[in-house]
Amino acid sequence: MWLIILLLLAIAFIIITTAKFKWHPFLSLLIAALAFGAFSGTMTLEEVVKSVNTGFGNTVGFIGIVILAGSIIGTFLEKSGGAHSLATGTLKLVGKKNVPLALGIIGYVVSIPVFCDSGFIIISPLAKAMTREVKISFAVGAIALSLGLIITHSIIPPTPGPIGAAGILNADLGLVIILGIPVSLAGLIAAWLFATRIVPKIKYEYNHDHTVSSVTNKDIPSVTKALLPIFTPILLIILRSVAQLPSHPFGTGRFAALTGFLGQPVVALLLGVGLALLLPKRLNKEMISATGWVGEAVLAAATIIIITGCGGAFGQVLQSSGIGDFIKENLSGAKSLGIFLPILIAASFKTAQGSGTVAIITGASLMAPLLSPLGMDAPLAKALVVVALGAGSLMASHVNDSYFWVVTQLSAMNVNQGYKLQTFGTFTTGVICSVAVWIMSIFIL
Repeated sequence: MWLIILLLLAIAFIIITTAKFKWHPFLSLLIAALAFGAFSGTMTLEEVVKSVNTGFGNTVGFIGIVILAGSIIGTFLEKSGGAHSLATGTLKLVGKKNVPLALGIIGYVVSIPVFCDSGFIIISPLAKAMTREVKISFAVGAIALSLGLIITHSIIPPTPGPIGAAGILNADLGLVIILGIPVSLAGLIAAWLFATRIVPKIKYEYNHDHTVSSVTNKDIPSVTKALLPIFTPILLIILRSVAQLPSHPFGTGRFAALTGFLGQPVVALLLGVGLALLLPKRLNKEMISATGWVGEAVLAAATIIIITGCGGAFGQVLQSSGIGDFIKENLSGAKSLGIFLPILIAASFKTAQGSGTVAIITGASLMAPLLSPLGMDAPLAKALVVVALGAGSLMASHVNDSYFWVVTQLSAMNVNQGYKLQTFGTFTTGVICSVAVWIMSIFIL
């Protein structure tokens, strides 16, 4: 029972230090891992340090290059104008009468490689121009964009949270994508309905700045060119997962071997980086220097990699302590929760400390020793747990989340309006995504 008490204290420590005292998550996770191991009574101090090193190294080894490559793709998509190209292309596809749907789809696609904060900053000027042109409230467009962005940011690799969770739980990324797509699409539909049905009923005034205009830079890449770095790696990763099915649909010859190689997340994302380098009209050495676009992407990725590694260290210490054996013997309550357990864990962390990525990674650390006792250690089950953590991390964006302030400040919303629009919107989409996960679990678990 001491291990359970110690675990609750460790969780409380992580939440309080990150949410109240604004500690960096890597510090909170690392101290929690060392303290839990030291006071567990089941490991020597030497074994604690070994577990921390093993967990950190194994996790970073699995996801480090993948997150780094994803960050580079996102940076090039942002700075080359590729994100803007996707936005205008989507608007042409769905038409001006469907601006909220267009913005939701734009957010959904852009946030696969680009952080949702950056995505909103990039697209919001276009959203202002689009909503002004069709004479609808900017709040409708802003929330459709905001929710579209955060859904894929939370659920679909190669965003850092799902990749980190997959690394900690040893889940197949291809299966995570396959299961995550229908769940995220359910969330996208909910986001569109929320933006068009609920948002207009909430009082909101915004005076359009007439200096806002859409970008007309002739140097931006085409829609097709902008899509390739995003969807080529995803397609290759999915094909690899399909090739590895027990039925071997692609056979066992050279094509299957080639698919297996190209679909390795590291290889697939590096190919995506190669395609991203083609986005600027003129690629110069400054862009790929330590102080250029690549350098910025590396710095952005480093923080996420370190946090994820510390989450892996925390998870490894929990597993080494033997807490999984105790829970297995006293599991009636946890088993009854089923797939809702990772959802509730991630939602609790998200609400308490604000960062969806930290919520997913910490949730994965807590779930790692529980997979076998809960009967969730099959490949499909592990992938569904990752998606469940992502769905839970959507609930809910409020004042302790930097994304809440990005959306509200760029949309001229006060805090009360932010709660009604952004917080309630993320909660709603999180609930719908969670229901979709539960429905899938009926057939998978």
